[in-house]
Amino acid sequence: MKTSSKKAKGRNLQYWVANKLAWLFNIEFVQSDDLCPIHSREMGQSGADVFIRERSMYEKFPYDIECKNTEKVSLYAFIEQAKSNTKEGRQWLVFHKKNRCKPVVIMDAEHFFEMYKKYMENANEQY
Repeated sequence: MKTSSKKAKGRNLQYWVANKLAWLFNIEFVQSDDLCPIHSREMGQSGADVFIRERSMYEKFPYDIECKNTEKVSLYAFIEQAKSNTKEGRQWLVFHKKNRCKPVVIMDAEHFFEMYKKYMENANEQY
């Protein structure tokens, strides 16, 4: 596969994630708009692959995102890259996709259980 095709696959996953984040925040994702609060990092640049520019949204979504659209899974290499791009006080997420499969999210297990416990506590308060 050509390098340009590989980069296009990666970019497509980044755009998919950015669109899903925009859906969560009820905004429109427009990559070409420099004022869009959600942005997909250009290929080859360092840092999180998808990031939130607007402070209030950034605080509500405490994750720094790494996207991988590959057939070969180097799980711990993906995680190490995500961790290296995660700012202090935030959590890392890896979105992985391979051909003809749905994207999946990889996250720290301890964080998952902490998050789910908070969710259950909030759900119990509502009843």
